[in-house]
Amino acid sequence: MDLPRLPVGEAVEALVDWIEEYCGWLLDGISAGLRFLVDGLQEILLLIPAPILILLITVLVWFVTRRDTKLAAVTALGLLLIWNLNLWDLSMLTLALVITSTILALAIAIPLGIAGARSETLNAALRPVLDFMQTMPSFVYLIPAVIFFGLGSVPAIIATVIFAMPPALRLTNLGIRQVPGELIEVADAFGTTPRQKLFKVQLPVALPTIMAGVNQCIMLALSMTVIASMIGAGGLGYRVLVGIQRVDIGMGFEAGLAIVIIAVILDRITQNVVPPQQEDR
Repeated sequence: MDLPRLPVGEAVEALVDWIEEYCGWLLDGISAGLRFLVDGLQEILLLIPAPILILLITVLVWFVTRRDTKLAAVTALGLLLIWNLNLWDLSMLTLALVITSTILALAIAIPLGIAGARSETLNAALRPVLDFMQTMPSFVYLIPAVIFFGLGSVPAIIATVIFAMPPALRLTNLGIRQVPGELIEVADAFGTTPRQKLFKVQLPVALPTIMAGVNQCIMLALSMTVIASMIGAGGLGYRVLVGIQRVDIGMGFEAGLAIVIIAVILDRITQNVVPPQQEDR
């Protein structure tokens, strides 16, 4: 005797139809807003001549890494290589997608992480959701994004935000919880408000842990670029995808090398934002 089949697929289709019918205006607004952000950021990056932008990024790396001349030189050489390989425009689109996705992911993750650290009920509710998000294969996020937003950069941003958000949320929660109780007691003794205690005690002490979450968020967003190219995101990921489809090792390797260079630069910048004396505190 066969068991009756549960209409899971039909229920999901009905839910999607309902969302599209009654929330279509909201989806269209989100799509237009995200497209405006990523297109605007890409235009700004491309408006600056490549040599000048390379110089600005090199100076930024030199300054953030506290005058690490070797790392600044490697950054300049890596960016010059990307320019020489005629991958500059694609790299700027990838960078615009990563920056937009990271900003949105952090705008959600950091406040939720702070709220979860303050509320055990919210923390208990968030934990299984984060476990689910981190164990789900990354390409699965593309399915609902494509259903609601079609093809292009917008569904890629949505999928990337969902994929990259959990580490930042978890580490923000952890950082706030690891603030020594003695500091909280001193702050309470001086009569600080919850807002003052958060911004003047908890966040400064938790900043190294939070920045580790920011670093992981950026790396995951960048790793999603190749997968997001499957739904028309463009950028370096699309170049890698075309190289795979054509079995063009050179094309795929060049685009992959450009992604690695961008990843190393972003990783070094975010790792050195917090001064060493603050990390030891």
